[in-house]
Amino acid sequence: MTMRCLMNCFFGVPTNAMAATRSSSLWGIPFTLNFNNNNNHFSSNSRSLSYISNSTSSPAPRVGFLGIGIMGSPMAHNLLKAGVDLTLWNRTKSKCDPLISLGAKYLSSPEEVAASCDLTFAMLADPHSAIEVACGNHGAANGMALGKGYVDVSTVDVDTSKLISERIKATGALFLEVHSHFPLSNTKCCVIRIHITSQAPVSGSKKPAEDGQLIFLTAGDRNLYETVAPLLDIMGKSKFYLGDVGNGAAMKLVVNMIMGSMMASFSEGLLLSEKVGLDPKVLVEVVSQGAISAPMYSTKGPSMIQSLYPTAFPLKHQQKDLRLALGLAESVSQSTPIAAAANELYKVAKSHGLSDEDFSAVIEALKSKFQQS
Repeated sequence: MTMRCLMNCFFGVPTNAMAATRSSSLWGIPFTLNFNNNNNHFSSNSRSLSYISNSTSSPAPRVGFLGIGIMGSPMAHNLLKAGVDLTLWNRTKSKCDPLISLGAKYLSSPEEVAASCDLTFAMLADPHSAIEVACGNHGAANGMALGKGYVDVSTVDVDTSKLISERIKATGALFLEVHSHFPLSNTKCCVIRIHITSQAPVSGSKKPAEDGQLIFLTAGDRNLYETVAPLLDIMGKSKFYLGDVGNGAAMKLVVNMIMGSMMASFSEGLLLSEKVGLDPKVLVEVVSQGAISAPMYSTKGPSMIQSLYPTAFPLKHQQKDLRLALGLAESVSQSTPIAAAANELYKVAKSHGLSDEDFSAVIEALKSKFQQS
């Protein structure tokens, strides 16, 4: 579906209009959307949604973003480019400086961001950080209130999602879990929170996040999901609503479990092909054109052959997701021996100092120098 058609579905934008302006509301706050149908995109060359105040409407919604890391930074950048009024927080303030130079504001705690904003997104790296930022001292929950929304785009387990959801809902705010999934060209995961109650994990990595090509797996409040859809469309290429809080996290973990296992098997194939005298470059071409073709192979394969692992999705995060997925499987008595074996390889790679390399560096755990150590 083209971007123009997508916006037709949500906002009734005329398909034959060269440009269109339409008023809508977010949590009862009126705003105006500007569209440009050049190349079937929003204005500003890529997806762009501009909040424009006028004399007859209330101020545009204020959006907060917590966690400006590998995924959070490009996601927040795309919101800024779209004209969103954005307020940031990150443990290391210097990571926010490039966005501040582009017009974003900065506050010194998640609580302050949540209190000053109508919607708050959170993109944290692990369950511990997600809970601390949402529920800890000066956490976002302390700034939440009736009428606000919290969208969590962090990669966390089901229990963590439910815990944060209950804490946010107790304040009268809404919650949406949004996990991000990547379209495997260089991908990673993420999740967002808006003070409302719903869940949305993100699937993808740095490059898809920069290009606004993330896939969002959402769960929680259905009305909140429909309300924040325009913001998700700025940051991603597609979105799925999966029902109750926890389902977004579960889907994200299942997807990342499959991805981690695929990468481990692909690594074995590359090394085996070389050992038996085949050209691994040709293997990548063959795999990329056959029934098991996946963008991950053609994208990661060439650099893996050169023992280069530019980080798009850190290996430590892939191992964490495998660990969480194995825990999820155990909770429902589902056997996952392939994922369990892959997890051990990622643990070996971590033990050899590869945690911050791309997850494709798991191939190093299979090389003889590590197998003999």
